[in-house]
Formats: sequence, C-alpha cells, structure tokens
Amino acid sequence: MAKRYTSDLTWNDVTPKEVFFNRRAFMAGGAALAAGTIGGPVTAQGLREGDTPNTFEEISSYNNFYEFGTGKDDPAKYASALTTSPWNVEIGGLVDNPGDYSFADIMEKMTIEERVYRFRCVEAWSMVVPWNGFELADLLNLAGVQDKAKYVSFETLVRPDEMWGQKRSFLEWPYREGLRLDEAMHPLTIMATGIYGKDIPNQNGAPMRLVVPWKYGFKSIKSIVKITLTEEEPLATWNMINPREYGFYSNVNPDVDHPRWSQASERRIGGGLFAKRIPTLKFNGYEEEVAGLYEGMDLTKNY
Repeated sequence: MAKRYTSDLTWNDVTPKEVFFNRRAFMAGGAALAAGTIGGPVTAQGLREGDTPNTFEEISSYNNFYEFGTGKDDPAKYASALTTSPWNVEIGGLVDNPGDYSFADIMEKMTIEERVYRFRCVEAWSMVVPWNGFELADLLNLAGVQDKAKYVSFETLVRPDEMWGQKRSFLEWPYREGLRLDEAMHPLTIMATGIYGKDIPNQNGAPMRLVVPWKYGFKSIKSIVKITLTEEEPLATWNMINPREYGFYSNVNPDVDHPRWSQASERRIGGGLFAKRIPTLKFNGYEEEVAGLYEGMDLTKNY
C-alpha cells in the first residue's frame, strides 16, 4: 500500500482561505504566493516557483466535457441542467463489497483534504487547481480490492435529457477511462469533490471526478457513476477512438509529441493567446513521486 501523500503546503500557504472567495483580494494575494510560499524550482506537489492557482472563474469556464458540447465554454453554459443529488456510484468487479454507494455515504466515510495540483491538457495548456477531495485508495479499500484485481475502470453518467451532447454520436457513450491498480492506489490520485472549498461545479465533473495530476486531463474522468475492478486492461474512450494519438497511460511526457502538435511546452490558462510558453515538466512535475511506477517501461511505446 502506498504511503499517504503529505504536502509541503497547507491551505493557508496557498492563499488565506477568506481570500479564495474574493477575486480582487485573491489577485492581490497571488503576488504573495509567487514571492515565496512555494520553495525551490519544483515542490513535492509539482508546482514551479512562482506558480499561482488559477481563479475559480478560469477553472470553471474553460472545460472539456463533451457531454455538454465540444466548445470550451459549452459546459459552463449547459451543465446547470445536470441533477447531481441524489447520486450513486456502482462499485463492482473484483471487490469484496460490491454495490451501489451513495455519494452522501461516501462523503461521510472519507477524509476530505485540500490539494493544489498542476493540471495539463494535450492541447498544450495548463492550470493550477486547488482541489478538495479524498484519496481514491480510501474508496477502493472501502469496497475491498481482491488480489486478482490489476486495473480500475470508470464510467461517466449517461443522461442525454440533461447532457445534451450525448444525443450526438461523435463519442461512444458512456465516457470510459481506466488506470492500472498501482496508479489508482497512488496517494496523489484523488476523487475531487470541490474547488476552492466550494462544491465542484457541474461543468468540472460534479459531484465527484477523478484527478490524476501526472496524466493528461482527459484521463481524469468526470461525474463518475461506475467503478469496476478488473484483471484485464479496461477500455478508455480516447484510446478506443484513436489509439495512435491517445495511449492508455497518457502520462505527461515532453519527449513524446502528440502527432498533431508538440508537447514540449505549454501555456497557462488565463494568460491569453500570447501567454509565454513554458517547458512541460515530465509527469507534469510529479516525476519524483511517480516515475517508479513505470520503471523498466519504454514510455515512447507505453504512452
């Protein structure tokens, strides 16, 4: 079992809590963060010196969530139609305690923590997001992982009456993703339930989404309703559609380009079209924590 993750930063180290909810004060507070609350070129959380969290507005207004349309602003426009309470998550497969777990019951049993993670998209943009959530390992342990389990698969809700994008067939619904069991049990891997101390917005994957900070963002599946422990590698939507461009692992790797663009550099969301490009960090800056998971693997083939 992986050791529980401990951060160099606390909630107050990022920005005072009361500042999170006042945008003008937050923008002023960001200067203090850049000035010295993050030590060294890269902290244990994969943040660079001078990294500041994106604003709540930036995080919640620029999203990929094709269940609500293909435009980056479509989820913010249309996701209010999604009903998120009550919400159940079916956990099955190679577990000791299969069944439907209510989101409310899960939240009563889990330890909610604050994590500030870099978040990277294949289109070469990135964010820094203050997530609230719990370690996925804690939920899987609650269900009781059996010895034969090697992978974890996830599925997003299918409800086309509320998620109008599902009325179109450009993807095969439900959206699916998967992790190797050791990736899923790693202490950096969380189920996010909030941002900046607020409940996670619908467009960001309410009420519960996966966050795997060393992988590209599409691996961090939203609005999860089904988790299955398997012995075989599960299906993953983008890997199914175009395996040449989207590998099962999808680790952030500046040395492996997407066939249609470079992954060697990135822009920060909120900086505009002319934002300065910065070098992409291997494993999105979490190399020290996760490189051991892939020891002996050729990451140009297992991308």
